[in-house]
Amino acid sequence: MDVQDIESQSVDSPVTRSAIFLVATLHPGEPAREQVRALCGDLGGLVRSVGKRVPTGNLSCVIGFAAAAWEGLFGAPRPASLHAFREFGSGQRKALATPGDILLHIRAEHMDLCFELAALVIKRLGAAVTVVDEVQGFRYFDMRSIIGFVDGTENPGPREVAKFTLVGEEDANFAGGSYVLVQKYLHDMTGWEALSTVEQEHIIGRTKLSDIELDAAIKPSCSHSSLTTLEEGGQEIKILRDNMPFGRPGAGEFGTYFIGYARSPAPIEQMLENMFVGKPVGNYDRLLDYSRAVTGGLFFVPTVDFLEGLED
Repeated sequence: MDVQDIESQSVDSPVTRSAIFLVATLHPGEPAREQVRALCGDLGGLVRSVGKRVPTGNLSCVIGFAAAAWEGLFGAPRPASLHAFREFGSGQRKALATPGDILLHIRAEHMDLCFELAALVIKRLGAAVTVVDEVQGFRYFDMRSIIGFVDGTENPGPREVAKFTLVGEEDANFAGGSYVLVQKYLHDMTGWEALSTVEQEHIIGRTKLSDIELDAAIKPSCSHSSLTTLEEGGQEIKILRDNMPFGRPGAGEFGTYFIGYARSPAPIEQMLENMFVGKPVGNYDRLLDYSRAVTGGLFFVPTVDFLEGLED
């Protein structure tokens, strides 16, 4: 099959108002694995069936698999750069790995579409998996995170998104696939809101109201923007973020679900190392004084052709 004829999953779906993130662990045994493979072959049909009810709802679903589950589900080979989530940092400032074999990223304009598809998928998986994390995300005003700053400003544009997110000839067996890294962050809103706007802007590296990057002369090297901007050969290396706020005000929970797609996990991991360890060591992301990562997982997103081929 020519690489141009490969159908990728909906990694670059338009930004929507709602999302559900599901992470599950796979139960041992071939019956459980067979149940997961059966879902993979039917997933496109489920998305079409639910999405048809609201044609303008932009319903989509991406499914990814962790290294620990890959060979049991699909055999060898496995994607060249798929490995266990790499932890960075220590103590209270740590990007930690948490259990998870399967990731489902469901997006739509309306939560009812996300909910219906999630319910159908979980029903189909049945006793084959245990859901270990479930987050319902929502768009917050003009694409802002819970902490008040616009999120995802530097995402690649439509013409370059495939270059940065889809595997190419470097791993021909899995061309058209993508790597996705997820983390759930909880924010100390009391501490964050006690800061002045100027202090917040220096931590993020952008202006709060207008979302303009701070001038290099005043932007701290420990700002979030500084540490998550990567260059190679004079060119910026980008990832595709589709982060979503979530929370439960009554429980004092305010969070951001980070999800980043990339052609290789290397750039996202470099960003995490810069943030949690520092660049240089000790010059860490000051946003982590107010945000704590409580989950972490790395998954590979195979192509639609791969998933549908499992029916055979």
